Amino acid sequence: MKDSVGSVLRAYLDAVILSRLQNGDTYGYAVIRDIEQESGGVCSLQEGPLYIEFRRMEKEGWIRSYWGDETKGARRRYYAITEAGECYLDERKKEWEQMKKMMNALLAVRGEMEEIEYE
Repeated sequence: MKDSVGSVLRAYLDAVILSRLQNGDTYGYAVIRDIEQESGGVCSLQEGPLYIEFRRMEKEGWIRSYWGDETKGARRRYYAITEAGECYLDERKKEWEQMKKMMNALLAVRGEMEEIEYE
């Protein structure tokens, strides 16, 4: 199961990160910790792929980064969602809802299937 969960996480990593950033600016390790905690330990993410994704998302204009105040501990790079990132996340959430509907229909037992309207 962990392999399939990892595949889904990789496919929607940008949306997962953006949804974390909707809760407020944060840094990489906190994103990793949140994903692991919120998934009940099923999903784990390494720092390398996360920071590659941060750089890609910053180039796309979905996030911005800045250095935090180092008087409060180690100097950390923080990430914040942009307006473009909010719009992109909305699109990805709609896409996810459509994907869930489709998969539910495909996995349903015959006779239990509902008619599904795709947007």
